[in-house]
Amino acid sequence: MDLADVSLFRTIVRVGSLSAAARHTGIAPMVVSRRLAALEAQLGARLFNRTTRSLSLTPEGEAFLPHAIALIEARDAALESVSSAGTGLSGVLKITSPNVIGHSVVVPVVADLVADNPALKVNLTLSDLVVDIASTGLDVAIRVAMMKPSDMIATKLADNPYVMCASPAYIARFGVPTTLIELVSHPCIKLHAMDTWPLIREGQIDHVRIDGPFAANTVDAVRAAALAGIGIAMMTYWDVHEQFASGELKEVFLEDARPSELGIWAVYLSRSHLPARVKALVEALRVRLNPTGRGAIPS
Repeated sequence: MDLADVSLFRTIVRVGSLSAAARHTGIAPMVVSRRLAALEAQLGARLFNRTTRSLSLTPEGEAFLPHAIALIEARDAALESVSSAGTGLSGVLKITSPNVIGHSVVVPVVADLVADNPALKVNLTLSDLVVDIASTGLDVAIRVAMMKPSDMIATKLADNPYVMCASPAYIARFGVPTTLIELVSHPCIKLHAMDTWPLIREGQIDHVRIDGPFAANTVDAVRAAALAGIGIAMMTYWDVHEQFASGELKEVFLEDARPSELGIWAVYLSRSHLPARVKALVEALRVRLNPTGRGAIPS
């Protein structure tokens, strides 16, 4: 079996059409069709249902896809183990990450990796949306979430609890709430994706509805509004750790409730044959996020 044809099959699945696969690989559309037909003939099964308007996997194609991925990953790992033995990491490391974590954590880490590994290239996509790594061909997704390792193929890099915070100017003007009842009377800054704030009270998560004069669709904008003194904001620790360190923002604590906890995770398609460049990124991120020990939040 020609692994180049298997790789082409995987590319067709990712990009969704034979013509898109031709553009992606730089191969003539007729050649893409011919090579796919040759792979199907060798397997003795049709891999795609093809019409003039759509392309979808057959049941046989669905069954073959995980094996195709495993074959390509094994090939890439074998080649990388030989080619990088004396030259360091190589290839293209394709990552997606939330915006704030990407700017403050991921970019400095990959900058060091690139400096130490001249043959390595990095393609970073920053988005606060959940990007489908299977369809986009990404190696790893850095996600801030509440999940268990069994939820998907993921490795926890660090704790990242929600924190409530406000600027010194806001605190000087309005004071800070000390109870949940007092909190809801304060102007709060809303992230569009969070109509309620998850607060743990008496061991249970209570989704508290808050209100205020400002709402935004990105964490960057919520943080900027908090810095401007508009109100109290809830973000994750790593979204505001630099502002805590500089004193630009102060953490708000309640006597009867505390924010729920999240983690920073590295998510992959497969644990098997994980490229060395992905392993190096994950370990470097873990070290940067945990300077005082695994899972620790710097004080």
